[in-house]
Amino acid sequence: MSEVATLRDALEPLRSDPAHAAVLLDIDGTLAPIVRHAADAHVPEATRSLLIEIAKRYGLVGCISGRRSTIARQIVALGSIAYVGNHGGELLRPGSTRVEVDPELAAWTDRVQEFAKRVFTRELQRLRVRVEDKGAIVAMHWRGAPDENAAAEAVRTLAAQAEQEGFEVHWGRKVAEVRPPLALAKSAGIEQLLRESAAASTRRVAAAVYVGDDLTDLDAFRGLRSLVEAGELGRAVCVAVASEEAPPELVAQADLSVDGQAGVRALLEALL
Repeated sequence: MSEVATLRDALEPLRSDPAHAAVLLDIDGTLAPIVRHAADAHVPEATRSLLIEIAKRYGLVGCISGRRSTIARQIVALGSIAYVGNHGGELLRPGSTRVEVDPELAAWTDRVQEFAKRVFTRELQRLRVRVEDKGAIVAMHWRGAPDENAAAEAVRTLAAQAEQEGFEVHWGRKVAEVRPPLALAKSAGIEQLLRESAAASTRRVAAAVYVGDDLTDLDAFRGLRSLVEAGELGRAVCVAVASEEAPPELVAQADLSVDGQAGVRALLEALL
């Protein structure tokens, strides 16, 4: 069976009833290629064009990101879909300019910011560790640093200090995030979107697909499957974006995998 036929067959629960189906996608490493500087990320026009058509056809389309929701929308450049940001801590609804922030998360902003300012030393700057300010979350990136090993070791030292001071640290692909000790999870934002969509149409969502490339996307997989088990979602299709840096456990727990952004575009085409 060809790759296209395999994708179409796997996605048939969505294709057969698009008005009551959900298409949920990570951004970095999924819709947008991983880049040296996080601020340079963008969704290729070929991918964005497909996403526009999908937004017209499917009942719910959303991007679920570790970025702030406003930055996520800027990267995708599409205002007609929903954005869940900061790993489930923010929601930006289609067409809205008002970000809905989890009050518990917002309450930690000043403390996280104070910590980041205090620990981001000249040595980290010399090593070219870059800070991404996400309000109540601060990310430290070292991709593309002149000495990535030295930069990573410096970030590990910073991470140990963060944990000693009561913060949580999450590790990604050449990035570490200092977070509040809260239960941040992409699944929380996904569950909210799906339940609101079901309430609006007075029937449960028939099927949902989630596509992601990193460890945080495992939580999204678990969230969708738990909704199926609870009878709140008809079918779930969990898709891993394979790459040299993709966590093996993500691929192992996915229903199927696609190869990089070209594979994601093939999946979007199959949905159409």
